[in-house]
Amino acid sequence: MNRYEGRRVLVTGGGSGIGQATVLRMLAEGGRVVAADISEAGLADTVAKAGEAASRLTTVVMNVGDEQSVVAGVAAAVDALGGLDALVNAAGILRSSHTHETSLEQFEQVLRVNLVGTFLVIREAIPALRSGDGAAVVNFSSTSAMFAHPYMAAYAASKGGIQSMTHALAVEYAKDGIRFTAVQPGSISSGMTDGSGQSRQSAGPGLPEDADMMLFMKLQPALGQGFAGPETVASVVAMLASDDGRFITGTEVRIDGGTHM
Repeated sequence: MNRYEGRRVLVTGGGSGIGQATVLRMLAEGGRVVAADISEAGLADTVAKAGEAASRLTTVVMNVGDEQSVVAGVAAAVDALGGLDALVNAAGILRSSHTHETSLEQFEQVLRVNLVGTFLVIREAIPALRSGDGAAVVNFSSTSAMFAHPYMAAYAASKGGIQSMTHALAVEYAKDGIRFTAVQPGSISSGMTDGSGQSRQSAGPGLPEDADMMLFMKLQPALGQGFAGPETVASVVAMLASDDGRFITGTEVRIDGGTHM
């Protein structure tokens, strides 16, 4: 299946986790991809895993939380691809702590990277997407945007903002032919959730010492298969950003194995 043959894609957070899995999936389907990430080591790992498909892969070091880095990074991506047909905003960070112990700096950092970073990349990519073929943007919300996940108020706020922004953008740019959707991953094993990610620093293993683990134990997939791998989300993202998702916009898809039914 080569749904991405000749298709030009920018994926942020492409150095680890779901972002990396998305890059590899779109390359496998024939796409030309720019993987952007704050981590050079993570990008090198993505290139290594791409194998022969690396000839269609370009990497860009980009910090989505820094405006000038985004301006330069998106411009470099569009230049390398000669345009842009799809954008996947997978970059993000997760922090967990008691809210009464969370500093303003910590709260704002999560919002800056997750919510503001998504906005900045979209803003810079829209001119190219307007001229793209079947233009589509897939943003990363989370089950945290709609369901109570303790110790993650900042993360939940950032993901709820992304979800609402996705709906607004879908209406605003519908006449330009740009589709906007969001995915809500949950119960997914990735660099963000297990602390191993290079671009998605996680505080998952660093939960407050008095955290009630029973609150997390209930967040188990109803399908009884344990946490799914990042490729599970990548396959849905690939569908949404392809022609198969041409009649889908202004909505989100929850990918959590039935954890939040």
